[in-house]
Amino acid sequence: MKSILRVTLALFFAAAAQAQKEAPLPKDLPAYGPQPVFQVPDVKVSKLDNGLTVWLVPQPGIPRVAFRVVLLGGLAADPAGRPGLSELLARTLNQGTKTRSARQIAEEIQAAGGDLGTAADRDSTFITTTVLSSKTEAAVGLLADVLQNAAFPDNEVALAKRNLSDSLRQREAQPRFQASRAMARVLFGSGPYSVIAPTQDSLAAMTADELRKEFARRFRPDQAIFVAVGDFDAAKMSAMLKEKIGTWKAPATPAGAVNAKPAAAVPHAVTFVARPNSVQTTLLVAGFGPLRSDPDYEATTVANSIYGGSFSSRLVSNIREDKGYTYSPGANLDLLRQAGVVRTRADVRNDVTGASLNEIEYELNRMATTSPTEEELTRARRFLLGIEAITLQVHSAVAAELADLWLNGLGPDGISKFNQKVSAMKSEDVDAAARKYFPASRMTIVAVGEEKVIRDALAPFGLPLESPK
Repeated sequence: MKSILRVTLALFFAAAAQAQKEAPLPKDLPAYGPQPVFQVPDVKVSKLDNGLTVWLVPQPGIPRVAFRVVLLGGLAADPAGRPGLSELLARTLNQGTKTRSARQIAEEIQAAGGDLGTAADRDSTFITTTVLSSKTEAAVGLLADVLQNAAFPDNEVALAKRNLSDSLRQREAQPRFQASRAMARVLFGSGPYSVIAPTQDSLAAMTADELRKEFARRFRPDQAIFVAVGDFDAAKMSAMLKEKIGTWKAPATPAGAVNAKPAAAVPHAVTFVARPNSVQTTLLVAGFGPLRSDPDYEATTVANSIYGGSFSSRLVSNIREDKGYTYSPGANLDLLRQAGVVRTRADVRNDVTGASLNEIEYELNRMATTSPTEEELTRARRFLLGIEAITLQVHSAVAAELADLWLNGLGPDGISKFNQKVSAMKSEDVDAAARKYFPASRMTIVAVGEEKVIRDALAPFGLPLESPK
């Protein structure tokens, strides 16, 4: 049976390869224009006496300043028995300090021309705002107060818990969230990265006192970065930060460490999440990829763009444009501090569930075994460099990119290094990364949808199929 299946799939791949020949482009298309020279942000790096890392990017012109404060420790650092505590902590961080109420915080930041955003991911908790340049001092003072004196009033925590419970219930009804939660468990087992959100049970048990204790433990300047980008004088900003945030002290106890590295390779198997009466199947295919700091990160990014990370990619051309199996397939690199993940996603009609997975695996293996054409490589390089250049025209995007570099143990020159390496990327570099990370045998599959549809459609693949643990 397995030999027949191999022969059948080989014949299918051969036919698909013939169908995947690129259609010739019109002959009168203009040639590519010259690639614009990328303007790398000029980052002024310093550190306050209390250990706070400061990266400043003065950019005169638009009278706005974007701030981003990132602290190590997110969902992966939450206490045992309280998965997702960081999400509630982040949501209540701006809901009152020792001297300001939630309303006062909202009114003051809005008077400065911005809003105070707070959020948490698996590796960090962060605060963001963009304000008028003329209101910079007021914004820094408010940020300093929140970072040092967040109070987590009981009534605000109770309200936030109710709102978060409603939000979580909505997310849990969405197939993409169900797929992401199941995939995190498959990839990371019971490790810290297996948690992507609270559960209703853990949320119900959380208390304001727990948030205060976690805030006191985790919010410390020696585990944080302060990034400012926009229209300001660097010397004046440095003096302001020293005055208003230099008094922030780290506790005497050492910072806690989190070991979230994956324990084992992923199984080449199917995990299904039953969604009765679903008219489509959500497919999520993933395997481990490089860290942001790994030398083959840029090559993997280019490979991913060719495979499924851009609208002109092989995967999109195959299952969207050619076959019409899905409207919005795609692939991305999910970067965590201690793990990288190559992910493919597609919401497909029930009747093409098996065919869609077959094409995804075909394109993964084609990426691992077939060198990109010169046209594919050129398009990928220009796409990635163009998106980077456009994105970094926005102050808040520059701040986010710099904070992510710090979070992943890199310096601010990571932006220029990325652009240099992508610009010089060669086919053999992409081939090496694709062979390492893209073979379908390295991937695990999560399918969310009608159970009978999934079982029947994926049975010919001969893969183990089980529900989440």
